[in-house]
Amino acid sequence: MKDRIYVCHTFYHAYISTVKELNLPDHERGSATLVLSTMSNDFGSFREKALSSGLFEDVVMFEEKEDVFFPEIMKYHEDRKNGLLNLIQRMKYTKLLGKAQEPYVPVDFAEYKDIFVYCDSDPVGYYLNYRKIPYHAVEDGLDTIRYCDDARFGNRGHFGLKAFLAKLGLIFIENGYSRYCIDMEVNDLSGIRYLPPNCREVPRKELSLGIRDEDRHYLTDIFLDDPEPLLSALRAADPSKKKVMILSDPVCDEETRKRIMRDIVREYTPDASVLIKPHPRDKVDYTEDFSDCLIIKGRFPMEVLNEIPEFHVDTVVSILTVVDAIEFADRKIFLGPDFMDRYEDPRLHRQNEMI
Repeated sequence: MKDRIYVCHTFYHAYISTVKELNLPDHERGSATLVLSTMSNDFGSFREKALSSGLFEDVVMFEEKEDVFFPEIMKYHEDRKNGLLNLIQRMKYTKLLGKAQEPYVPVDFAEYKDIFVYCDSDPVGYYLNYRKIPYHAVEDGLDTIRYCDDARFGNRGHFGLKAFLAKLGLIFIENGYSRYCIDMEVNDLSGIRYLPPNCREVPRKELSLGIRDEDRHYLTDIFLDDPEPLLSALRAADPSKKKVMILSDPVCDEETRKRIMRDIVREYTPDASVLIKPHPRDKVDYTEDFSDCLIIKGRFPMEVLNEIPEFHVDTVVSILTVVDAIEFADRKIFLGPDFMDRYEDPRLHRQNEMI
């Protein structure tokens, strides 16, 4: 049996997997496999950098397919206006979506002792359920379930019955409710209103603190190309002005996203040097519309900036990204749902309130 495998859908997932490996003693490193799903993220040259680090035995790409890729499966995702009929077709959907992934799965998961899956709501969760392979679910982002309990939101109405069927393996529910989910790893149990079964707290702050000083370079080596241009631009900024970083989020359509950023610049950065850190999945090019701002290039999780001692800003402003892990700012502003109410239907970002 091989040791560990991590299934990642974002750079943040890969970052946490790397942090987990750096918490291990030297003799246990280099035996894990990193799987990078291309379903919702372009990892660029990340595979080569992760491989060359020596922390992982293998790094493989996974051409995971959404349900919309299979028209013959999507017909089982329609509302039949009848609870029993919907339940029957959901059983078929669960099995067929898992089975449909078979040609695209790049590894034999049955060969691994421990399988860690971030965001098991994606098709890989259905695949492991279909193949009856036990795995560990890992919280998608920092305190994701606290702010958006997708399992309960997506299964409103008769949740108890649906959770029972999920434990039988007849349907699939993410975040700890699947029959084959061994446990659900979260950052903070205290912030979750409805605790998933088999929930396990693994504070990500403690994982970060568990890295030896001499190993912290792995994070910048793997996730950053060259921090020097960023530091040079920061040093060249007007020293009399405060430095404010704005974190973009892949919300709304692109034009609305630009409007959101313009409003934030106007409201939260008066007389300041402004940096914009695009979300790794935000494909908007901010350079033209925000020529007075420093646009941070490269796709990487913001936590990596904690590893650059010279990098520091006065304030970080976030829309929906949780900022608790940021250490390079004196002040952190989380705008949250109240701010987003200006730009889209509140039902799109207030899932927990509708459970």
